[in-house]
Amino acid sequence: MIDTHAHLDASAEPADVLVARAREAGVTCIVSVGTHETSWHETVAIAERHETVVAALGIHPHEAADGNLAALRDALSHPKAVAVGETGLDYFRDYAPREAQRSVFDAQLELAAELGKPVIIHTRAAEEDTLAALAGYSGTVVLHCFSSLPLLEPALERGWYVSFAGNVTYKNAHDLRSAAYAVPAERLLAETDSPYLAPVPRRGRPNEPANVVHTVAALAHARNADEAELAAQIDANANRCFGLR
Repeated sequence: MIDTHAHLDASAEPADVLVARAREAGVTCIVSVGTHETSWHETVAIAERHETVVAALGIHPHEAADGNLAALRDALSHPKAVAVGETGLDYFRDYAPREAQRSVFDAQLELAAELGKPVIIHTRAAEEDTLAALAGYSGTVVLHCFSSLPLLEPALERGWYVSFAGNVTYKNAHDLRSAAYAVPAERLLAETDSPYLAPVPRRGRPNEPANVVHTVAALAHARNADEAELAAQIDANANRCFGLR
């Protein structure tokens, strides 16, 4: 299985321990996500130490006010950098001015298109502006930690990848499971977003890449699918999306 979104540099336990535990759980690859300049360097260093870890590097909307796009471009030249992101808009927290968020988001979309890399989208309480930014974008799009139901129809129409995290396992997440049922099998991804959003039955503890198996199990149940077959399909999707093989 492939965890398509984890923050190994943000976890309390050493990344090397988490990678080893993930391998024991059957996780064959981790896309580790760096969200600001220091995070990029730490994420790339982890990827360099582990054959099974690749890097996605971007300026998170929370960091938009201080984002260094020139440094991001340099960081993305690393051979283990497979995606731009996460980037996007977060009007729920508003930790950075919205104008700065939109500007930095647009710049990263341009960078992803130029480099031919997929872009990983974070969007929260900002559906209208997210869609506006992506209106003319023709590159590969991943909706990370999907929870924005108004984006489901556009995602299906435009062939975006839709990635589900541990919150799809939560008791009251009926809408998320319905969304997971609606996504075509070839556009489905699974992630942990660790150390956040630990799935049932690991809720209340820090999340980690090994737990992606629980997300995949929940997706299979929501889709009335064979778990092993769906896991193989999701892995094929991740390999295609991120150019892992």
